[in-house]
Amino acid sequence: MQTIYILWLRQIKRYLRSKSRIVGSLGQPILFLFALGFGFGPIYAKANGGNYIMFLAPGVIAMSILFTAIFSGIEIIWDRQFGFLKETLVAPVSRITIMIGRTLGGATVAMIQGLIVFAICFVAGFRPESLAMVPVAFVFMFLIALLFTALGTAIASVLTDFQGFQLIMNFLVMPLFFLSGALFPLENAPKILSIIAAVDPLSYGVDGLRGSLTGIVHFGLFQDFLILSVITALCMWVGSWLFSRIQA
Repeated sequence: MQTIYILWLRQIKRYLRSKSRIVGSLGQPILFLFALGFGFGPIYAKANGGNYIMFLAPGVIAMSILFTAIFSGIEIIWDRQFGFLKETLVAPVSRITIMIGRTLGGATVAMIQGLIVFAICFVAGFRPESLAMVPVAFVFMFLIALLFTALGTAIASVLTDFQGFQLIMNFLVMPLFFLSGALFPLENAPKILSIIAAVDPLSYGVDGLRGSLTGIVHFGLFQDFLILSVITALCMWVGSWLFSRIQA
């Protein structure tokens, strides 16, 4: 337990020391929120969709968590190249403990990033439908963070350098985001998009966030929580198994 706490704290300290990383990671969510939110807002309203900022904000929050969480997991490649990973692996603790500590730390960092974007959404005019449901939204935010940090760890455990990083971004992370319903409603979407969204794990995180914050839900909050929890547990298991076989 002490090892998990130390690794968790190390990840948070590394994040807080990097001021440029904190500021830089806010650029994309702010761009999506203000450019798309106010740019497509009138069109969305004319289509009887209501306030687009209210619809978009949960998706932007999920996006910020997704990218931060994936990057936190991918940091293993950086640690491997500079020898930090070898120092960690020679410690007299199990590799599963190390993986859990790093994953919890990365998920906490992604959660902090999501909370910052959540505050920025208030500046853009977003308001939760019910304050009583905000803690439920935080649960979904942490599940998203935990899931994709574990996924990033699993990916980094099989990559030896950053050459495959762009492949991961272009063919995994970006499709996960754009096909999750974060930017457009899944109701009345083409059938192929509905099928893809149904197998996209981020869809359930976005839907859970949107449902708890705005009351707009597609799959159902219980279904969102159940599926997201199962996929998170599965990714944690796969990530632990792959990390246990990693070579520093």
